[in-house]
Amino acid sequence: MLTAFSTALSALSADSTAISVVGNNLANLNTTGFKASTINFQDLLYETLGGGSSQVGMGVQQPTTDRVFSQGATQSSSNALDVAISGQGFLIVKTSAGATEYTRDGNLTTDAQGDLETSNGDYVQGWSSLTGNVNATGPTGNITVPSGSLRQATPTANMSVTMNLDATAANTTPSTGGVANPPTFSTPIEVYDSLGNSHVVTLDFWKTASASGGTPAQWTWAASVPSTDGTTTSTGTLQFDQNGNLVSPSATAAAPTVTITGLTDGASDLTINWNLYTNGSSTLTQYAQSSSMSNNSQDGSAPAQMTDISIGNGGVVLAQLSNGQQMEVGQLAMANFVNPDSLLDVGNNNYQVSGATSNAAVGTPDSGGRGEILGSSLESSTVDISTEFTNLMTYQNSYEAASRVITTADTIMQQTLNIMSPNG
Repeated sequence: MLTAFSTALSALSADSTAISVVGNNLANLNTTGFKASTINFQDLLYETLGGGSSQVGMGVQQPTTDRVFSQGATQSSSNALDVAISGQGFLIVKTSAGATEYTRDGNLTTDAQGDLETSNGDYVQGWSSLTGNVNATGPTGNITVPSGSLRQATPTANMSVTMNLDATAANTTPSTGGVANPPTFSTPIEVYDSLGNSHVVTLDFWKTASASGGTPAQWTWAASVPSTDGTTTSTGTLQFDQNGNLVSPSATAAAPTVTITGLTDGASDLTINWNLYTNGSSTLTQYAQSSSMSNNSQDGSAPAQMTDISIGNGGVVLAQLSNGQQMEVGQLAMANFVNPDSLLDVGNNNYQVSGATSNAAVGTPDSGGRGEILGSSLESSTVDISTEFTNLMTYQNSYEAASRVITTADTIMQQTLNIMSPNG
């Protein structure tokens, strides 16, 4: 009879623990990235009676809990720094004490120094660069993006023009008898010097020969800048076959260059490669249509201030510049584990490795089994309120049943004592 007390007491203790786990799940119903825990019950040793013909259980063990890392719902966020993980993996953070921890909570912000951090002040780990060249293969560290910092000017080193030159245009020459002839076609392109000042380079074209037999059509080009800016004497020729395709310079030949010297603002001389091909295909054609330019590009830029930052899909940290451009200044790192259920919950939505946890596989999102990172999003808690309420009622009924065992055993014990009493 005494075993009935201990058996029921073990049930009361186990049910109390289970109710506490349910209470914790429900308390974190709205916690970003929270993973609900499940409860596992196991019976205790059995007492063998009657030479092994029967066994009586000794109750239930203290239940164990499992953190289930199922995917939570993804919700959009108005914070440009918020991220959600879709799939396996964790963000890596460093605490103020220097400890490495892991989290699914993507509610991020920046501190006064521009360091990316979680809502509880842990530093998010990854790779960063203020030059736009983020190396995601080196060691991870704090992602630092000083807002308002100045990005230096980038002088133009390459330019490209997508255009057609009219195959039906009349032949002419750049000059006749020492007198300059107007070009058949002209198009401008804006470039930048080492100080960040812009200059307009005008490309002039003269059709000097039509295609005939096996002889390609030929155009002469010349570059010019305003005399108040500097000087250029860059010129050259272009040749097109009878199908209107550029054949000279060829795709394997050196790109023609535009050199600007004596810049009046004191900037360094410019030598700009004019790239005539993209992925092996020419950006210039000569068809029987009006000469026109459809697109141009160059790789220079004026100095600019960083005005804002955001995190895009894939965990790329983007800086918004005052000149309207964007620059990649960081990349979030992710860690994945073979057995994430062995991680220890340490509060603040963070986890630490335990002695049973596998080594962290650190890398970029959407690689090596790691999930994706979605920008301007947050992962919801995986707590299901209907499931938790059902469990709560089950554990409550179990607790009441165990308490009835105790009262019943106590009643029987009292009756036994009464029988044994001299006055019974």
